[in-house]
Amino acid sequence: MEELINRIMAAAGIDEGMATNAVGIILGFLNKEGPEDKMQLIFDALPGAQALVDAREENGGGGGLLGGLGSMMGGGMGAMAALNELNSAGLDMDGVQSVAKELISYAKEKAGDDVVDDVVSQIPGLSQIL
Repeated sequence: MEELINRIMAAAGIDEGMATNAVGIILGFLNKEGPEDKMQLIFDALPGAQALVDAREENGGGGGLLGGLGSMMGGGMGAMAALNELNSAGLDMDGVQSVAKELISYAKEKAGDDVVDDVVSQIPGLSQIL
């Protein structure tokens, strides 16, 4: 995770805490909305990713009211809830896109293009953020 966090800090111009939080938000969203088998391949390829998502869930990370509504409604609403959570964490739209693009690029390097593209294509609204 350290390599990924460092790359995101450089790409988005943010500090380590914000980068780690943003990665946790995005991976948590992908884990909820993406196909379980493909997400497991991504988590296996990104050591520490599952622990980061688990820690966020244990600490009540999840976007508050909008995150809860997004989870209940799924699809594009889930993407909007994740975007809202990233904005609340201090990222503007450019920052969100920088973090998401770097995370996707890194995941493709580690888990393979096909796996990551399959996850992205199955989540409504995600391509609009990327």
